[in-house]
Amino acid sequence: MHYIQIAIDGPAGAGKSTIAKKIAKKLGILYIDTGAMYRALTYKVVKLKVDINNIEKINEIAKETNIEFRNGIIFLDGIDVSLEIRSQEVTKLVSFVAQIPEVRVILVELQKKVANNNHVVMDGRDIGSNVLPNADVKVFLTASVSERAKRRYLEMLEKNSDLTLAVEDIEKDIKLRDKMDSEREASPLIKAKDAIVLDTTLFTIDQVVEEILNILSKKNIIDYLTDTCIIENRA
Repeated sequence: MHYIQIAIDGPAGAGKSTIAKKIAKKLGILYIDTGAMYRALTYKVVKLKVDINNIEKINEIAKETNIEFRNGIIFLDGIDVSLEIRSQEVTKLVSFVAQIPEVRVILVELQKKVANNNHVVMDGRDIGSNVLPNADVKVFLTASVSERAKRRYLEMLEKNSDLTLAVEDIEKDIKLRDKMDSEREASPLIKAKDAIVLDTTLFTIDQVVEEILNILSKKNIIDYLTDTCIIENRA
């Protein structure tokens, strides 16, 4: 069987995770949030109080860590860490961990293994360019920095009503992450040559989801999944 691979890339706050999750649910296939995988590892590094500059120790932790998704929920060494990985401390440090070449090799190998055995929607920063270079569809989402900062602020506020950060602080963090993600040596944030670019600044999440579903329909992917009894109901 040919397993469908849908790659959704883009910078921080572009809506990748929310949109990819909705697409996967509509199609009835597996959603892999690669950013959450790096966050989970970063959370473990923080929890173990390892110096972020201790590359050797972080590599050692990565080799010994078990990260998996169950029904869309991320587990770190068998424990659900969905909330913990969204902390401000993890958000501040995740780009440092994600740029370590050995860490990326370990996690990318895991991501590829999952995608080779399942129909998947996978989002991240280098999915179409590096993790799934032969993906059936590649989408690169973008949005203005101010819009991305506003979205991230509302997302964080919803999870933490005592949030002390201002939108301006988040915008600074996003600009720094964009710089780090784009300039890192190991698999930088880059648009794959054959990716379809969607600017989400002026669109709602549902509008972007519908646009991607239209793209999938034109490429006969929805028909293929329907014929193989994956999609039961798109409503």
